[in-house]
Amino acid sequence: MAMAVFRREGRRLLPSIAARPIAAIRSPLASEQEEGPLGVRSISTQVVRNRMKSVKNIQKITKAMKMVAASKLRAVQGRAENSRGLWQPFTALLGDNPSIDVKKSVVVTLSSDKGLCGGINSTVVKVSRALYKLNAGPEKEVKFVIVGEKAKAIMFRDSKNDIALSVTELNKNPLNYAQVSVLADDILKNVEFDALRIVYNKFHSVVAFLPTVATVLSPEVIEKESEIGGKLGELDSYEIEGGETKGEILQNLAEFQFSCVMFNAVLENACSEMGARMSAMDSSSRNAGEMLDRLTLTYNRTRQASITTELIEIISGASALEAAK
Repeated sequence: MAMAVFRREGRRLLPSIAARPIAAIRSPLASEQEEGPLGVRSISTQVVRNRMKSVKNIQKITKAMKMVAASKLRAVQGRAENSRGLWQPFTALLGDNPSIDVKKSVVVTLSSDKGLCGGINSTVVKVSRALYKLNAGPEKEVKFVIVGEKAKAIMFRDSKNDIALSVTELNKNPLNYAQVSVLADDILKNVEFDALRIVYNKFHSVVAFLPTVATVLSPEVIEKESEIGGKLGELDSYEIEGGETKGEILQNLAEFQFSCVMFNAVLENACSEMGARMSAMDSSSRNAGEMLDRLTLTYNRTRQASITTELIEIISGASALEAAK
């Protein structure tokens, strides 16, 4: 009789002591590759550990990208500052009149070929669109020349018919004046204009850049403005030597001015790109560090809860066995 009672108690107690089937308690968040023999708490800990590893890898990448951008910025910054001396004499001689009213305007938008550099590309696109609205009219024509992959991707969505020329991968090789002068020559050959408006980001510091518009007038407009008077009228005070006419000299001056302004604008925009990328990657590294701290805290709490739960189950099972004797 006593043996029969012990068997019935044993049949009643043993199912409560036995471990639960693993398949019945698996977390729906765990994938098939993350299945393990210890149950749901072990799997959730593994998920957190995998995410911590991913965040660490991302942090390493962002730190490396920041260092690369800093190295490139040091290489370009000095050249950009020196190139400012090329276009300043032209500004003193021919002036810079961004509000001039002409029939044919060309907006040259400078952007980067790669992303992860903040909002410098969207800024120049907004300025370019604003210039389009200001200079467009029933008897006026405005075209775009896009330099850079990012501005091209944005502008092609809604201004495809107004894009006369697009150039990408300009920064693939180290920038020099010969390379930019070839680009300027291609622009002058492929578009007709009365005024060229170059939109770029002027570099001030690693965390500060200013959207800037530089205006280059055609020789015909320059000659017309010099006849009217004003600042361009000072051209008549210079003596012309040699056999060239005033129109030929203005043609050479306009082409040389455009290539110099483009060279400075490309270097300034490259500096702004590297500075913005440094700032963006620094913020990303700090955010990854904060996320890693939170995941570490979550991992430690989950691991401690798993250990505590296993200890409670062991003690409860031992107590149940002692009570069954």
